[in-house]
Amino acid sequence: MSDRPTVVVRMADAGDVYMSWRWTDGSALPGVAVLPGDDIDAAVRNLSAALPAPEVAGGLEKALTAGAFAAPGTEYELARDLSRALLPYDLAARLYELYQRGVRPHIRLQPSPRVAQVPWEIIAPAPDVRLIDIADISLLVPAGIVHAPVRVPRSWPSSRDLPVVAVLDPRVPGFRADSALGSVLGRMDRPTPLTARIADHLAAGRLRPLASGPSAVFRRTDLDRTWLSETLRAGASRLIYVGHVTAASPESGQSENTELHLACSAEAVGFAEPQRDHRPLSAKDLLLGTYTLEPDPVAGNELWPIPARVALIACESGGDLRFTEALGLIAAMVTGGAELVTATRWPLPTDLAFQRFGAAPRAAPLQDTICAVDSAHDTADPVPALTAWQRERLQLWRSTGALEYSPLLWSSFATFTT
Repeated sequence: MSDRPTVVVRMADAGDVYMSWRWTDGSALPGVAVLPGDDIDAAVRNLSAALPAPEVAGGLEKALTAGAFAAPGTEYELARDLSRALLPYDLAARLYELYQRGVRPHIRLQPSPRVAQVPWEIIAPAPDVRLIDIADISLLVPAGIVHAPVRVPRSWPSSRDLPVVAVLDPRVPGFRADSALGSVLGRMDRPTPLTARIADHLAAGRLRPLASGPSAVFRRTDLDRTWLSETLRAGASRLIYVGHVTAASPESGQSENTELHLACSAEAVGFAEPQRDHRPLSAKDLLLGTYTLEPDPVAGNELWPIPARVALIACESGGDLRFTEALGLIAAMVTGGAELVTATRWPLPTDLAFQRFGAAPRAAPLQDTICAVDSAHDTADPVPALTAWQRERLQLWRSTGALEYSPLLWSSFATFTT
């Protein structure tokens, strides 16, 4: 990490929302604020109404055509209201002062469950300023997970030359390509920026699985939990997953039931209930391994030793912080060894959805996002690399208003750091 100013911000729900912040270098006084709960609830309700709801008929089309994220004007109003509810004046003033001096600090944020889906990057303290304009932003993994006794952390500098493990749109047994757990990328048998990036990985000998060409990396049927275990145990620098995640409902209080969908058959050993011919790999599996499932159980972080950096590009893959007990996929990845995880706050529209509803027949914003995340994870510090790309998207959104640049997609992504 650089020596730029860093502010650690923590939030807690207690009727109202309590926020505290401190500058790690002591360059400014710490602060505390009490944020009115009613204002926050109203802003968060408006945000929720603007998000894709694929489980509701027309819920995805509405987000892309009529929701707040569908046009720059309504998106700005949402961002302004979030800023008014969530950004205290004293903190905003210090951030803007640094911005005026040409200094972009790092905000390390631990939101409360109530505001865990808020895209802090886009909140607008002024009409021509977003938080991502004046700061780089990452989310804090809860300290109890980072310092868990069973965790064996892995370091990027010592592992960066190891293979990249890529699970890209695996075929889920029992589900057709056009079904609920079908393809998220569509046919990848033509040249695109994403296939070009995969080709570069293959040419460098870095990619697992091995394949004869980039198209053979997508929609595979052999990328199950056994393959993943064997591949990770052989050594990896990074893991990138593009596919489906089924998030546990916050009302359930059981974040460990969040599920990652690989090419696992229903006969696979695991805690999740089978779905047709398929058993998902749950966060509980990754945390507990085969404890209580087999006579000689193996711990989760031994079965799946997670590399230093992980990208989970799937619907609501980063939903841990919506729970009081955060034991979802982020916790599982960090407990398994990761020091940095990029994941999403809400369901993601596919490229097909943008093409169908956004009047952009050639747009591929999801593929662009995958390339950006993959590229950022190969740099010395992914947080400023990824937020720089998000700023580029924001500028294109401001200048063109084209739906493919809407924060609906790119501001869903957050990077969790230890």
